[in-house]
Amino acid sequence: METIAISKFKATCLAVLEKVRKTHKPILVTRFGKPVAEVVPPRAADHSGPWLGSMAGTGRIRGDIIAPALTESSWEVLKR
Repeated sequence: METIAISKFKATCLAVLEKVRKTHKPILVTRFGKPVAEVVPPRAADHSGPWLGSMAGTGRIRGDIIAPALTESSWEVLKR
C-alpha cells in the first residue's frame, strides 16, 4: 500500500483522490510516520436493475392519513 505524508496529502488532495479512483488501490495517510487515515476506493455499485420503480409494491396503507388522530374532545388545549 502506498503511503503519503499528511502535509503532501493536504497539498495534493484532489490528485490523490483521483489516483485512488483510477487505480482502485488504497493510500495510507501518515503524520510523523504514524497512520492517520486510509483513502480507499468506493465499493462497486450494484447495478443489477433499474432503480426507478424498485420500491413498487413495498408500501402498506396503515389507515386514514388525512383524518385527525384524536377527536376534538380529547385535545387538552381545548379543555381549558
